[in-house]
Amino acid sequence: MGLEAKYNAQTVEDRWYSYWMEHNYFHSEVDDREPYTIVIPPPNVTGVLHMGHMLNNTLQDVLIRRARLKGYNACWVPGTDHASIATEAKVVAKLQQQGIHKSDLTRDEFLKHAWEWTHTHGGIILEQLKKLGASCDWERTKFTMDDDMSASVIKVFVDLYNKGHIYRGYRMVNWDPQAKTTLSDEEVNYEEKQGNLYYLNYRIDGSDEFLTIATTRPETILGDTAICINPNDERFSHLKGKKAVVPICNRIIPIIEDDYVDIEFGTGCLKVTPAHDENDKMLGDKHDLEVIDILNDDGSLNQYGLHYEGKDRFVARKEIVNELETMGVLLKTEQHTHKVGTSERTGAVIEPKLSDQWFLKMKELAQPALDAVLEKDVHLVPEKFVNTYRHWMENVRDWNISRQLWWGQQIPAYYYGAGKNDFVVAETLEDALVEARKKSGNNTLNIADLTQDPDALDTWFSSWLWPISVFGGILEPDNKEINYYYPTNDLVTAPEILFFWVARMIIAGYEYRNEKPFTNVYLTGIVRDKQRRKMSKSLGNSPDPIELMDKYGADGVRVGMLLSSPAGNDLMFDEDLCKQGSGFVTKIWNAYRLIDGWDVSDTQAPTETATIAIDWYRAKFQKTLVEIEDHFNKYRISDALMATYKLIWDDFCSWFLEMVKPGYGDPIAASTRKEVIAILEDNLKILHPFVPFISEEIWQHITKRSPEEALIIASWPQETRTSEKLIADFGIASEVISGVRTIRKEKNISFRDSISLWVINNEGQSKDFDSVIQKLGNISELKYTSEAIEGALTFRVKSNEYFIPIAGAIDVDEEIEKLQQELKYTEGFLKSVQGKLKNERFVSGAPAQVVAMEKQKEADAIAKIETLKTSLASLK
Repeated sequence: MGLEAKYNAQTVEDRWYSYWMEHNYFHSEVDDREPYTIVIPPPNVTGVLHMGHMLNNTLQDVLIRRARLKGYNACWVPGTDHASIATEAKVVAKLQQQGIHKSDLTRDEFLKHAWEWTHTHGGIILEQLKKLGASCDWERTKFTMDDDMSASVIKVFVDLYNKGHIYRGYRMVNWDPQAKTTLSDEEVNYEEKQGNLYYLNYRIDGSDEFLTIATTRPETILGDTAICINPNDERFSHLKGKKAVVPICNRIIPIIEDDYVDIEFGTGCLKVTPAHDENDKMLGDKHDLEVIDILNDDGSLNQYGLHYEGKDRFVARKEIVNELETMGVLLKTEQHTHKVGTSERTGAVIEPKLSDQWFLKMKELAQPALDAVLEKDVHLVPEKFVNTYRHWMENVRDWNISRQLWWGQQIPAYYYGAGKNDFVVAETLEDALVEARKKSGNNTLNIADLTQDPDALDTWFSSWLWPISVFGGILEPDNKEINYYYPTNDLVTAPEILFFWVARMIIAGYEYRNEKPFTNVYLTGIVRDKQRRKMSKSLGNSPDPIELMDKYGADGVRVGMLLSSPAGNDLMFDEDLCKQGSGFVTKIWNAYRLIDGWDVSDTQAPTETATIAIDWYRAKFQKTLVEIEDHFNKYRISDALMATYKLIWDDFCSWFLEMVKPGYGDPIAASTRKEVIAILEDNLKILHPFVPFISEEIWQHITKRSPEEALIIASWPQETRTSEKLIADFGIASEVISGVRTIRKEKNISFRDSISLWVINNEGQSKDFDSVIQKLGNISELKYTSEAIEGALTFRVKSNEYFIPIAGAIDVDEEIEKLQQELKYTEGFLKSVQGKLKNERFVSGAPAQVVAMEKQKEADAIAKIETLKTSLASLK
């Protein structure tokens, strides 16, 4: 297999992913090794890869590949979520295009279409993750609607109901008129929107007096059943016990008193619509008010809307405002900014609605999950999210778990009579019949007498069991897989589902396993564009991940995503990052091409330069390895990549290879090449989690290897003691080399021309790297002296002075003139800076950092003047 001059990411990535799949490296079975387990945050089954997925799954793949290299039994469980609302909406839209309405179908007929949609469009995102290099255990792929997953959900529902945690109640809920279903509080996004505040006059029954009420939703007046005043408000004391007339519908409603009303707010009184506002419902319950729901499930007005029946709520609002104005009861309209709740799934404006729904009591269940995070049994990374988590959990409300949908697990409640409590909860229809006969005392009941609740369960009610159910831990609590793989190790997810999913999984873990579901939760940031806008299709600011990988290669995109993605902080994505990542991959490739092109001699002895270079790089590698391990342990994945990046780009490519490479046309000692290859292989091991494709490609090209020797299952480098002195000594040597190169560049001295270097060794510099300095600086002779060398250019490294005799190499007179001009300019600059620092008004009035900056300028100028004078003295 020849080595191409240009790295071809597409060919390499396809070849090695197929190879890994063919040899089943991603699959895990229970054995005697320590497990390392990750469960994927399941994306929507009908979704496609976006930038957030790219970041999240790259991080997971880095963690799982590193764990595999460190000898763990690495298991990354992939899968998808059935996404009840989103998927049902897509199926309904597709059917409508075919002229079919959901209402025309039976549940079974609709579900057939839903499954067809899922089989056609589902799983695309998992295939796209393979292109990214995700090393998931694809044999374990799960779907939240799989038979065993659904059975787990039903079993948990029945169990929680029997424990008294689940109940059915008539409560105010968030209603999505577009999806025609209820939503949990967490599925409602509140947005600041510009609206209107309408001031309406309600006539006091039996008089010509009016009471002014302000509302943002004038259509709801048709559901008004009272007006409320504060009993301590003297302005309205004469209205106690009286009644008012609702405009348009002319309903006579009582004027009630309650100190809930804020005397100072608005007009000091409010209209009460118990069916359409949670606070109004509270007042309605307290004062036994009538409840009038004016809306249909789709947001249109019902029969209580009178002549507006059948019209959409927003259309009706405009027409009602016009009618109120015509009637002369609309006093005024003001612009008003307020928060409006919208559906996370459809974007529709949410309506508060009274409805019979199923709820899960959360307060008692949440306590162990709250304690787990506060006591650091479960670690949130970064820790700043602990306070957010605590606030949510301490103020947790009962979870509305029922949805008016067909796609999802159907609630296992079976009705056998007309009474409110004539139902039973059971895992199967047969079990339900047994329970119904017991509860009713009617042994003549049969299957046909039972009707299952039509609602489906909230999608999150299946995904909260994910770390347990993917290993069969609900249906078989003591099976070998759940006992081995659970609890999992790390969860990588987004902060916006910290309560939606993370908290609920912790709750389920303690309820059904009596332990945490994972140890660490790594919370990623949001991927934003350069203008700090969240990337989205609607804004058109999100690149296509597949196109990015086609352009820059998966390795390049992975590096680009990780270069600026610290945990919990947003990633300001720029395509140039992927370009930088691709450049890094090319650098690695060219470094190996250089090594691969060397001729090798079995008789040649290692050079002094190569020997010290190998010793130094091994020390530097070990020091960096410790840093990388520390970054990983603290979940600073971006920092771990940057440490690796600098080691490879700067230390390995820019310094080490330059030190060890043979002279033009010369061979390299076989023993030296063997050491270089061993170093390269260690580099590839720490690179592999970040850039798996190119690292495997080079690993396999170095020598013919069996499948058991693939890089993906190699061993992570072992940590050993390092030599800080060797690293420090090289640090000085590299500065010397840089100083020589700078003078060559500034004085236009060709690198092909060798020069001499004299050193006044005030620093006690080690001479171990002298051969390196000579090679990389093309120094013909390096000598130590105690006196300055006349006729030489100079530079300093720490307190050491370095002299490069330049007789014949440059025009001395011309160089003296340049140095004198530069000295004059620098002295003038110093004078102006010192003038500022002598000005007491400036020093006392300027910010501390500005004064500090001027002092640094002064120190730099003084040092430069000293160097320039030394250089001039040596030339004269």
